[in-house]
Amino acid sequence: MLLASVNLNKRLGASGARANLAAWLREHGVKIVLAQEPFKPADRTPPTLGGFAFAGGDGHMAAWVSEDLAPPAALSSPAPWVQRVELEWLVVLQVHLDAYAGASRAAQLAELAVMASIEQGRPLLVCGDFNLAPRPTDGLFGEETSTFTTEAERQALHQLTRAAGLIDTTAGEAPVFTFERIFNGKPSRFRCDLALLSDHLSPTATVIADASVRSGPAAFTDHSALLIDLPLTLQASEPEDVLFALSELTGAGPAAAPARREYQPHKTAMNRQAPSPASRAVTEHLTGPLGVRSVLDHGCGRGADVAHYRSAGLEAEGFDPHGGFGWPRPERTGFDLVTSMFVLNVLPDPWQRIQALKDAASFARPGGHVVVVTRSPEEITKAAADGGWSVHHDGFWSSQAKGTFQRGITPGEITALARQAGLQPTQGTPVLQLPGVCHAVLTKPTA
Repeated sequence: MLLASVNLNKRLGASGARANLAAWLREHGVKIVLAQEPFKPADRTPPTLGGFAFAGGDGHMAAWVSEDLAPPAALSSPAPWVQRVELEWLVVLQVHLDAYAGASRAAQLAELAVMASIEQGRPLLVCGDFNLAPRPTDGLFGEETSTFTTEAERQALHQLTRAAGLIDTTAGEAPVFTFERIFNGKPSRFRCDLALLSDHLSPTATVIADASVRSGPAAFTDHSALLIDLPLTLQASEPEDVLFALSELTGAGPAAAPARREYQPHKTAMNRQAPSPASRAVTEHLTGPLGVRSVLDHGCGRGADVAHYRSAGLEAEGFDPHGGFGWPRPERTGFDLVTSMFVLNVLPDPWQRIQALKDAASFARPGGHVVVVTRSPEEITKAAADGGWSVHHDGFWSSQAKGTFQRGITPGEITALARQAGLQPTQGTPVLQLPGVCHAVLTKPTA
């Protein structure tokens, strides 16, 4: 799904700029438009953008969504300079920081860090016009480093990205300036339009700064536009040119949202009596070195691995949220080890994976461990090609009829997701040699 973030410098009220923007959006296949300063604040009625529906906002910041998509799940303005947009599992914070005072920008960045912490690890995109140079090389006045951005601002930006686990996606070795202007006879150049993205999403997303939108006869602004391609499948809109909605026919009522396919990850559970090779590797290589006496298999399915742990002399319990498997939520916590075997790769988005890891971690004792095992990207890619699976979010529908999803997940991605769940990688543990499988051993901090 392609999203565009751009400062329009109040130009959308002009028919020429609006037509150029619409043509550019069609050319690139953009589905979501996030605009800073889209039109003059005094204009109370937002301009019509061909092919898009106005989702909300004002002359400071606004959002448009392609007409073939349902509107965002939620859209709000926590402050005049930030707009919060929910797109399925992703939260977008669109920003336009103060253009005049460094102290104000530093304070706004500190507020953004608080807003990010409120999301409790939910995948984030923070994008827009930051009106600052993240690094000294990102802001030049003439051929010298600009003094416009203060060190306090850079520190505040660094604290935001570090605390929220965000990547500055356009921070290449050489800066790509997104704003250029002649000031006092000298060129003033800045990389100030940014896209900060949760680090676990960066391998599956691409961000390009398009400078063509600010030059030539087709220009519609004086900032580069950011084209942000995200692993996100948005819900289609329900057609308006029908006599009645499908939701009415099914009895859901006229106000119901378009029908959505239900995810059923429990249907991926294998019906086997023998323990998995992954659970055997855990007892052969990990439980001894880690001093494990108690184990919870989190997402245990039908419980074959629980039986294996018990046969290995461990105090073992299982839990699976699907009631039909017969493993209810344990009343106790404080396990030495919690295992998560092939759970993350059947959950259809990063936010559900983070929530699953948080829940698994809640059962481990402080200083205890969580072992996560997933199918590898190579195995899933091959299975998808062989099975003709269709793309969905960052993975595939393995069966749309059953509502089952699969994604291959690398050890690096497991670790990045786990950090959002409050877990840290464990150093010095043996490597589990399992074909077609990735894993990570994690530790729950003691404080």
